[in-house]
Amino acid sequence: MQKREGRDREKESNREEANKRVSRSSAGGGGGGRTGMHTSRHSMSSSSGVLMVGPNFRVGKKIGCGNFGELRLGKNLYNNEHVAIKMEPMKSKAPQLHLEYRFYKLLGSHAGGLSSRVEGAVQEAKKRDMDDMHQDGETRVPEGIPEVYYFGPCGKYNALVMELLGPSLEDLFEVCGRRFSLKTVLMIATQLLHRIEYVHTRHLIYRDVKPENFLIGRSTNKKDKVIHIIDFGLAKEYIDLETNKHIPYREHKSLTGTARYMSINTHLGKEQSRRDDLEALGHMFMYFLRGSLPWQGLKADTLKERYQKIGDTKRATPIESLCEGHPEEMATYLRYVRRLDFFETPDYEYLRKLFQELFERRGYVDDGEFDWTGKTMSTPVGSLQTGHEIVTSPNRDRIPPANKGAAKGVPAWPDVPNKQPNNTLGNLTPADRHGSVQVVSSTNGELANDDPTAGHSNTPITAAAEVEIVDETKCCCFFKRRKKKSGRQK
Repeated sequence: MQKREGRDREKESNREEANKRVSRSSAGGGGGGRTGMHTSRHSMSSSSGVLMVGPNFRVGKKIGCGNFGELRLGKNLYNNEHVAIKMEPMKSKAPQLHLEYRFYKLLGSHAGGLSSRVEGAVQEAKKRDMDDMHQDGETRVPEGIPEVYYFGPCGKYNALVMELLGPSLEDLFEVCGRRFSLKTVLMIATQLLHRIEYVHTRHLIYRDVKPENFLIGRSTNKKDKVIHIIDFGLAKEYIDLETNKHIPYREHKSLTGTARYMSINTHLGKEQSRRDDLEALGHMFMYFLRGSLPWQGLKADTLKERYQKIGDTKRATPIESLCEGHPEEMATYLRYVRRLDFFETPDYEYLRKLFQELFERRGYVDDGEFDWTGKTMSTPVGSLQTGHEIVTSPNRDRIPPANKGAAKGVPAWPDVPNKQPNNTLGNLTPADRHGSVQVVSSTNGELANDDPTAGHSNTPITAAAEVEIVDETKCCCFFKRRKKKSGRQK
């Protein structure tokens, strides 16, 4: 008996020493607080009851939720910096976090922690177009792509640890009275054309353009003037990995994206390519300038009918009418992208120059001053310092009733306590959750209440046939908006 107890103590001692060696190795290999390797031991709660992801990321309060799982505030214990932790149940019927992580890696985020099960796929993907990631012989992280620090298991979840960012363009739009000046839109357009072009150079199409998916950085690391592109749950490779050729043109595809901004060809069931991302951007630019789009607020008995109405209205709205009262360059942009061929490589520089020349003719100064500059917005870790006045969204719910439906896409502010997951979809089939046009009861039900005077967070539509998953909050960094009691769409 004594010998057995002695052996048990020796095994426990050896196990603890091994854990210490792994932790030291991780700390040394990660560099600057990034993890150096993945180990499932670090995914469990510590003896103090603190939930950890990897060896150095402490899981904090829940700041969002959706069909994918939970979004939590976290902290890197190596450098005390806050992070965002996206947690998806391992038993999810439609997992997407693994694919999203792979796309972030492909785009150049240099995660230190890496589960061995995805190492091979990531390395294979990163072999392509690596010249796009080099400058003066050194690898760089592209501007406007969030850093990803770790992916691996955390108890019964898969966890993605990434950079914590600031408010989305939709939140800033509301703070600015639901209208952006031409100067701000042109500055946004220039940055986002760079972002989308870079995504395309990595052989990806984005397919979910909307204001909620573009976030400014945090002033603490001097990124508050940089607009980041987030959430690649609906992204797709448009270059076939086996043939290295463009994917073929197809028709009769289910809708994928967000109905308000998606291209006309997407409504027509055509396979998406680079042109569709650019057209969706154009619709979003006009949304910012006009305050709303002509196809908002349409009513229908079913979602399929409603999507059909939105598409019909887009086709019936002349570009000249859509852009009336605004510079001709906005119409020129839309005419150009709508004329692009499915396989054609867009002239991104031409489009940027179009807006830059307009910017200069108007006498604007590229001083980094947006319409929201001079305002302060609350975040889960304090205030985003862009000025002295604390401004809150006019559609914020400061005291959320317990029976409110889950919302989608944009911030749930830090003074809103303990949001609950959306349980209204628990009995839906996977196809329902995907929100394909064949389904009436789906996560897109609130789109029927698309009141142009209300908040404008949209749930994306995705095709069940392609097994692509909807991330209900559509935000990788923080926040989730709630639906108002009046029933208007948030």
